[in-house]
Amino acid sequence: MARRAEWVEQLRLPKKCFAMVLAGGRGSRLKQLTERRAKPAVYFGGKFRIVDFTLSNCLNSGIRRIGMATQYKSHSLLRHLQRGWSFMKSELNEHIDLMPAQQRISEDAWYRGTADAVFQNLDIIQANNPEYILVLAGDHVYKMDYSILLADHVEKGAQCTVACTEVPVKDAHGFGVMAVDPSSRITGFVEKPARPPALPGKPEAALASMGIYIFNAGYLYETLAADLADSTSSHDFGKDVIPRAVREGVAAAHSFEASCVTTDRSSKPYWRDVGTIDAYWEANIDLTAVQPTLDMYDTKWPIWTYQEQLPPAKFVFNRDDRRGMAVDSLVSGGCIVSGSHVDRSLLFSSCRINSYCSLREAVLLPSVTVGRHCRLTRVVIDRGCTLPAGMVIGEDAVEDAKRFERTEGGVTLVTRNMLDRLH
Repeated sequence: MARRAEWVEQLRLPKKCFAMVLAGGRGSRLKQLTERRAKPAVYFGGKFRIVDFTLSNCLNSGIRRIGMATQYKSHSLLRHLQRGWSFMKSELNEHIDLMPAQQRISEDAWYRGTADAVFQNLDIIQANNPEYILVLAGDHVYKMDYSILLADHVEKGAQCTVACTEVPVKDAHGFGVMAVDPSSRITGFVEKPARPPALPGKPEAALASMGIYIFNAGYLYETLAADLADSTSSHDFGKDVIPRAVREGVAAAHSFEASCVTTDRSSKPYWRDVGTIDAYWEANIDLTAVQPTLDMYDTKWPIWTYQEQLPPAKFVFNRDDRRGMAVDSLVSGGCIVSGSHVDRSLLFSSCRINSYCSLREAVLLPSVTVGRHCRLTRVVIDRGCTLPAGMVIGEDAVEDAKRFERTEGGVTLVTRNMLDRLH
């Protein structure tokens, strides 16, 4: 009976939790891809936005009271949330509260950091009377059962729990890196170190924070009040709040391996920051594999989004010199591939590929039109672009760099503004 009572209590934990999604970041390393939209609103995977993965994790985990803090160029994100996530029922105590920066605390202060974004909305959070507060980044791609993280937090008796994953030491300088003892208590934490410390016995790996935190509500309220009163603080979770919890000895680590959602237990946990154009292109192209690590076809853990009512993808003409076909590719609704060859590419909705084109390792965002006789290789084409007939991208690095944004990894980003400058 005691075990059953414990199990029932664990099932109830998500209803005691409020999730705060921080979705105000620009994502400047994505360069022109975030000129008109915040990073969480960037398209991903053929039909989704990046933020859909975090929100779907909340729903699938049973956490249905959610706050969404927005700031940088939020119109595209807010419109997406209104169209695709308005199905929550307040009558069932479920909702997504949109929290754009409003200078609620001071008329001269927008969100000054991730912790300040939560502090400025404490009255809204407290009105929900949660026992636990889950703080999430809205700009990562992964599938995770937050209810397992929450149960682990409660079982360990911590005031603060940080979700973590192993990353290569060479990449760890972009993360908060921690050290833990055998009981999973965090004994050291440094934000974005120039020389990241490696794991004991694993010189090639470091333990990185995923930007996912759970707090006991009372502890977070007190800590944020103290942080606001500290004039030297940058009001950031990674730089200020988490190090404070570590110094106080009340922070625990949670391994992502314990709560990641996969359909194949032998596969490695999937978590992507997609913070650069190269990383963004690679993560999208990875989805064209026969068995990608990120399984978007898992009906037990669906990813919700806003989706227009579009006709099926269409492939037309079947001649040797003019055959509409796509191989090892994802092609979304509303697309027409007319007498062209698409190979290992990802086409978002309503793209039109005219005849005699060749696309290889191309990521086309919605409503892109490709003129006849184009050749595209290792490209990301932004929404609404129209490529003129005969354009070749991805074969001449010097020429691509003159016209567009070419990365060190050899990926070329094309936007409407870049195309307009060519005329």
